[in-house]
Amino acid sequence: MRKSGKMTKTLRGVSEYVLSVGIFTVIWYLYVAIKDVPAYVLPSPGKVGKGLLDLFSGGTIWAHLGTTTFEVILGFLAGAFLGVVLGYIFMKVDFLKTALMPYLIFAQTAPKIALVPLFVVWFGIGLVSKIILIISMVLFPVLSGTMLGMDSIPKDVRNLMKVLKASKWQVFSKIELLYSLPSLFSSFKVAIVQAVIGAIVAEWMSGKQGLGYILTFASSTYNTPMLLAGIIVTIILGIVTYEIINILENKALYWHESKKI
Repeated sequence: MRKSGKMTKTLRGVSEYVLSVGIFTVIWYLYVAIKDVPAYVLPSPGKVGKGLLDLFSGGTIWAHLGTTTFEVILGFLAGAFLGVVLGYIFMKVDFLKTALMPYLIFAQTAPKIALVPLFVVWFGIGLVSKIILIISMVLFPVLSGTMLGMDSIPKDVRNLMKVLKASKWQVFSKIELLYSLPSLFSSFKVAIVQAVIGAIVAEWMSGKQGLGYILTFASSTYNTPMLLAGIIVTIILGIVTYEIINILENKALYWHESKKI
């Protein structure tokens, strides 16, 4: 019965996706047709669709998509790991939290597009500078999610573990980790989208490969259909990676009240 309910919920979500995209495409087509908008300003959905077909049928998109996907996954995993570790340490050692948090907030609020040239000078034009930029965008949301989850543990629960003389590992695995998972997965969803944005910004500024490079090339050659096609592929990458995190969340938090139908 529960599986049937989940399947119905999934199908409803897919149908809502399709319906919203269909409505948006119709409005787009009507606007371009009625207003007679030039193709270099806003091409019709048909021309953008042809641009998508050209990218995929020509085979040029695959290497770029693979490069960006690799950067997103690597940067996300590294940034998420550092965010969880630092968040946990900050909740255990107040001095480090007080001393280091201002620098992390500074790194988060600094405009990322302005940091790219600095990262290129410091770390080179290759993969390392891109991954570091992605990490800088992923780390803070995950760190905040970890701290929020740790802070949500009731004092009664902690006191109970002390009465039971639980080991540090038992406290971490049975209490701290479980209580942190809901907010942690919420931060992962924000972080994975940030990772895609970071990869595109880095490739836009200094890449010779990746979806960001395609966007740069299309923009410099005034190829608006290719530009929009590249943007659509980037959006799809963001949606897919977000949904992967969502699936993992549903698997890990099957016991949580929010996942029960």
